[in-house]
Amino acid sequence: MKIFNTLTRQKEELIPIEEGKIKMYACGPTVYNYIHIGNARPICVFDTMRRYLEFRGYDVTFVQNFTDIDDKLINKANDEGITVKEVAERYIEEYWKDATGLGVRPATIHPKATETMEEIIRIVEALEDKGFAYAKDGDVYFRSRKFEQYGKLSHQPLEELDAGNRIGVSDNKEDVLDFVLWKAAKPGEPSWDSRWGKGRPGWHIECTAMIFKHLGETIDIHCGGQDLIFPHHENEVAQGECCTGKDYAHYWMHNGYINVDNKKMSKSLGNFFTVRDVAEKYGYEPIKFMMLQSHYRSPINYSLEVIEQCKAALERLHTCRKNMVFALKNAGVLQTKGEPEFRQTVLDRKNQFIAAMDDDLNTADGIAALFDLVRDINIFLSEQRSKEALTFALEQFDALTNVLGLLYEEESDDSDFAAKVEELIAKRAQAKKDRDFAAADAIREQLTEMGVEIKDTRQGTQWSRVK
Repeated sequence: MKIFNTLTRQKEELIPIEEGKIKMYACGPTVYNYIHIGNARPICVFDTMRRYLEFRGYDVTFVQNFTDIDDKLINKANDEGITVKEVAERYIEEYWKDATGLGVRPATIHPKATETMEEIIRIVEALEDKGFAYAKDGDVYFRSRKFEQYGKLSHQPLEELDAGNRIGVSDNKEDVLDFVLWKAAKPGEPSWDSRWGKGRPGWHIECTAMIFKHLGETIDIHCGGQDLIFPHHENEVAQGECCTGKDYAHYWMHNGYINVDNKKMSKSLGNFFTVRDVAEKYGYEPIKFMMLQSHYRSPINYSLEVIEQCKAALERLHTCRKNMVFALKNAGVLQTKGEPEFRQTVLDRKNQFIAAMDDDLNTADGIAALFDLVRDINIFLSEQRSKEALTFALEQFDALTNVLGLLYEEESDDSDFAAKVEELIAKRAQAKKDRDFAAADAIREQLTEMGVEIKDTRQGTQWSRVK
């Protein structure tokens, strides 16, 4: 597999540190509010990356953090008159509702910054001891210019870089490029004891500490949104490599931005949408599909037209799967004409999918391969088929949709309701056999009133709920 490495600005063959294993870290949300659709893109994309690596046989340790101590959480807690911990716990719970809705699997580990304080303090101490950091009035800063390769990830020379981090330029800084590692405690803020006095970590050091704790000093893949390249990831590289003297991450993956109606999403423009907002109107799965239908490095545009198109595309996938399941219930035992050729076609589509995904996680072309498979399956289902061929096709179809994390919202009909529908369909079939067409029509009308649509096929009568 080749992936585009932000560090080198070219596609590179993925060569793990340890054969057959991947250590992967994705920057997670700052849990002070509901996640917005911009947050959802890296969550969906890098869940898919993890799924695909596992599909290809890798043992993946995937870490995605929660930033649970930050100025935004402190401000939210003060506004609501509650603790920072209460804010974090509330929005971690809300995150899980949205992540589950999006069909995103939990990472191997979801560490919190507040649970990593010992490691954070130890790294800052090491950086100060080595001369890469300095303390002033209880704050500790990193000397960016002392790291000769500073700017290598964002590919910007030092003279073009700005302070760019979450705090303003401080009189305590030796240099405008220096960034905060540890902040002296302010009245009423959560704080921890350290050799510089009570304080709390800066944003950038949190991720480095969680990586060192759970994945080690050098990892295979670090990923996140394009907006994190500078300063967040640039600062992670600097502090991490100065602390250990080793490479921090071999591959860096960054997803593109999301626009809304071809404009940059922002609260000031009134085009800012949470995942929950969109899901309440359209469901979660169309959001997931939208995140994957374009290449992850390309910008994508959210609009009502786009989300409706995603719903229609998903319906084709769901219908194909339902048709296969239905055909299996009525399938024969003996192989029919053309089945060996069909099995090869299915394998060809699988290989087409793999080739796309091996090319820098090209989910757009992967989805195209999946829809080519849908077309092939629909043609194959026009005649009665054997269970063996249909089972093979369904297994391969499910394997590919599972890599993309799609079709997890399959309808689950109430068993009593389903039994009643099947009973009526059997009675209608008997009525038609007895040439009692008035009774058959009456049963069809009864099913329609129940919200059931039926379709007569060569394999029998197929039914679905009317949406």
